[in-house]
Amino acid sequence: MLSKTILLAAGSAALALSAQAADPAAASVAEDIPAARVHPERWPEVAFPTVLTEAGEARVQAILARMTLEQKVGQIIQADIASVTPEDVRRYRLGSVLNGGNSGPGGDDLAPAQDWLALADAFYEASMDVGPGEPAIPIVWGTDAVHGHSNIVGATIFPHNVGLGAARDPELIERIGKVTAVEIRVTGQEWTFAPTVAVPQDYRWGRAYEGYSSDPALVAAYVGSMIRGLQGPPSTTPILAGPHVAASTKHYLADGATTDGKDQGDAAISELELRLVHGAPYIPAIESGVATIMTSFSSWNGVKLSAHRGLVTDVLKGRMNYGGLVITDWNAHGQVAGCSNASCPRAVDAGIDMFMAPDSWRMLYDSTLAQVRDGTIAMERLDDAVARVLRLKQRLGLFDMGKPSQRALSGEYELLGAPDHRAVAREAVRKSMVLLKNTGVLPLQPGGRILVAGDAAHDIARQSGGWTLSWQGTGLDNSLFPGATSLWEGIEQAATASGGSAELSPEGSFTERPDAAIVVFGETPYAEFQGDIASLQLRPELRRPIATMQRLKQQGIPVVAVMITGRPLYVNEALNAADAFVAAWLPGSEGGGVADMLFAAADGAPAHEFQGLLPTAWPATAQHGGETLFPFGYGLRYAHGPRAWTALPEDSGVSDDGSDGGVFFDRGVPASSWSLTVSRADGTNALRVTTVPAEALGGRVRIAATDHGVQEGARSFAIAAHAQGAAIELSTFDPIDLSRETNGDMLLLATVRRDAPIARPLSMSVRCDGEPCGAAVPIAEFGELAEGEWQILGVPLKCFRAAGADMTRISSPFRLMADGDAGLSIARVALGSLSDADAIADCPAE
Repeated sequence: MLSKTILLAAGSAALALSAQAADPAAASVAEDIPAARVHPERWPEVAFPTVLTEAGEARVQAILARMTLEQKVGQIIQADIASVTPEDVRRYRLGSVLNGGNSGPGGDDLAPAQDWLALADAFYEASMDVGPGEPAIPIVWGTDAVHGHSNIVGATIFPHNVGLGAARDPELIERIGKVTAVEIRVTGQEWTFAPTVAVPQDYRWGRAYEGYSSDPALVAAYVGSMIRGLQGPPSTTPILAGPHVAASTKHYLADGATTDGKDQGDAAISELELRLVHGAPYIPAIESGVATIMTSFSSWNGVKLSAHRGLVTDVLKGRMNYGGLVITDWNAHGQVAGCSNASCPRAVDAGIDMFMAPDSWRMLYDSTLAQVRDGTIAMERLDDAVARVLRLKQRLGLFDMGKPSQRALSGEYELLGAPDHRAVAREAVRKSMVLLKNTGVLPLQPGGRILVAGDAAHDIARQSGGWTLSWQGTGLDNSLFPGATSLWEGIEQAATASGGSAELSPEGSFTERPDAAIVVFGETPYAEFQGDIASLQLRPELRRPIATMQRLKQQGIPVVAVMITGRPLYVNEALNAADAFVAAWLPGSEGGGVADMLFAAADGAPAHEFQGLLPTAWPATAQHGGETLFPFGYGLRYAHGPRAWTALPEDSGVSDDGSDGGVFFDRGVPASSWSLTVSRADGTNALRVTTVPAEALGGRVRIAATDHGVQEGARSFAIAAHAQGAAIELSTFDPIDLSRETNGDMLLLATVRRDAPIARPLSMSVRCDGEPCGAAVPIAEFGELAEGEWQILGVPLKCFRAAGADMTRISSPFRLMADGDAGLSIARVALGSLSDADAIADCPAE
């Protein structure tokens, strides 16, 4: 990975890196991983382009000189629209807002496009409503448009970056950036937190699909193209004067190198590897004038990037001459040693110019203001940060463009998912697909009867993956994707157009024997740490379509396997069972692009040639770092003709208990290493429930089996009133750290059924290292559930933190307490997101 060739596409400054790689003194750094101290002189010097005129810079300085201290502090804080109002913006002079993965106008992340534009106007007008003598500074709105304007219903959804990396087409990447920018402009936003330029080295990482490739040269070759597509070429012409928005490369630095692929973890690597592999994409980014750079949640050798002065100030801003804005990730400053979500002067000192403080912004504003006043934060550093915020706004043209609805492209809703935009996305799907096996069944010939099976065949949300309408991309149905095409719909259209027919049967049954079967299977959507996995394989329930392939094959029906996935995984059983195997990655809204590649033209020749090449190696086992089955750059072509197949070993190489670290209780039993107990409310006189029926606390709690999904798939609890109360608890001897899940707005989800009236409100608490921590949180919603109906009740983890719990050492994440008569059943307890819940507890949060 550290050869000179990896830098050939990284821009003119790559020569400097190549020279360093040849330097024995520099190379020796890799022998021992050093402490988190950098040597800026070893990093390349890069030319950041001129993006402001002299008059523009003079305007920035003139505004800065007139600003009050309160305005300055407000400008370096970004709040989430779920936690801030236009009136808040008016009062605190906030510099920016964002919409997180589950945020939308009026609390509706599925709100129509018109509501997004109306809210953009409201925030703008509030920011411009200032007192006498104060400069009016327009707000800027950032959004995670990471594969198209993917928060908006009806927008074009492109393949995620792992698929685009397979396409090997920088010109296509630029066109995708252009389309994305146009659709963002329709709803009034000005800034996207894209592109992700991570170089994933461990595909167990839940964000690996956001990276184009594990190869830094391939990533670097794409960066400039996407930035030009989004922002336009670097120029002193305002970005908003064209059909463009501000871009943001992320996450600086080495988020793709964390130990064991743990999201927000630590990259324990040498400075040489940090520079040559993970620093390479930032050279073309800076040369292309990227407007903003987002620092990572993660650490380098134990120091969080949000507070690493050496990397942010000395290397990025100093040695590499970056002239744009540096922003943190979502409350990432709260993970810095000595900091909290409410206070982090260390991040400002390190060189951070804007805090992404979604729900902590008000407390952070107060503490930062006080820290500037008492000298903890230097005024010179604050002024530098504010000047960079103002330069971004001047470069965008915000001071002169008027409110969002008055700008070009705003409100042209017909551009969302426009036919020419979808055509670009469909082309991207075709070019991203990688053919890994073909013994001769492909291309499918005209006039055939096609069976389409597999649980992923007719699910647009699943084929689109995370960061689609919601943070995790879950809880969505096809009706939320107007104008989009599922894989099944694309296949049916192609089969019919060829004179044949298609039948959809997820389990693989059929009414008339098909000429061939297409089985669509793979991962379900995830984002960030919820996608972290212990080994490179599908969860057991997601492997069921492989049995369908095997059954069809035994019936003599040719099988084409199409895998929906954000990463290469061990699937040898599927590769053996199928006659052809295609990696479709996460193709997005244009499922017709998959069908384009599978069917022949009228003359029987392939309608399109495969172009995709693996963006990283495909594993032979489920072990990270194990043997490779297909190397980086592998991909068959129709021109290669049919290829014979030698059966692969079907040994994953890892133990497989099907466990999921985010599930504590499922199908009525605790997960591995977890225990179910019933005790008094204070934890005494506990009974560990291992068999049912059972009685606890002298018979005043009766536990029995009941059905949910499967026979005896839940446990019922009949509780009699008592002054000492009763607690139902899930616990472990090895405490878990739920701080990042808490920061990420995750919920504790309980699949429950109320079986009898609940006389007095129930409450919940957690335990830390086996001891009580934090106050009990009243959860009145248990008593409000419809009797006899299963529902998923979500309790925000932040409620426990607000009650005083230390979320870094949770040994009991679920303690449900009652002191009155109550009857309820529990089937499952797990972590999840807002979209997974039927009802959400209204408990106090920070």
